[in-house]
Amino acid sequence: MTTVDNDLLIATLDRLKLTAIRDQLDSLLDEAARSKMTLREALAFLVSREIARRDERRISMSSKLAQFPFVRELDGFDFEAQPSVDRGQIRELATCRWIAHGDTVLFLGPPGTGKTHLAVSLGREAIRQNYNVQFVTAATLVAMLAKAHNDGTLDKQLTTLSRPKLLIIDELGYLPFEANAAHLVLPNWSLAATRRDRS
Repeated sequence: MTTVDNDLLIATLDRLKLTAIRDQLDSLLDEAARSKMTLREALAFLVSREIARRDERRISMSSKLAQFPFVRELDGFDFEAQPSVDRGQIRELATCRWIAHGDTVLFLGPPGTGKTHLAVSLGREAIRQNYNVQFVTAATLVAMLAKAHNDGTLDKQLTTLSRPKLLIIDELGYLPFEANAAHLVLPNWSLAATRRDRS
């Protein structure tokens, strides 16, 4: 049996960009040996660890790019405190089929009912399911569109806003739209939805 040089193996893993396997090589090989895995099982085990690490990194990076105001998960939502929120409907939304179909979801309710919590939770679930997500407040969105309109860069801003498959717009009810900015909002949401549907 040929002896494999450890440094050469590490260099090969680097070259293949298998960093999760590289970083945990000894512990992964020890675990495979302890479990008496066949070569095929060990290879599947190593590859699954690599995929898990890549998924973790993708989710972490995508969550940062989404600009969520905080981290929330559906498991942390208090459905008992908000009996008007249909748990089954929220679980259905968590499948993200509505995103694939290009549908729109609107959460309505008074302050403190968990609308932002639900929106962020669903956004994070969408990221786990490999969708690009962007979170923005309505005030920020209107300011961005108004500035882009004044600067003559509205088309560029709309292109940027149309890139994510899911655009979460928070705090719609808190915003008194300025006369010169209000006309920019609804037509552009429609445009963004249309562009997403074509992709």
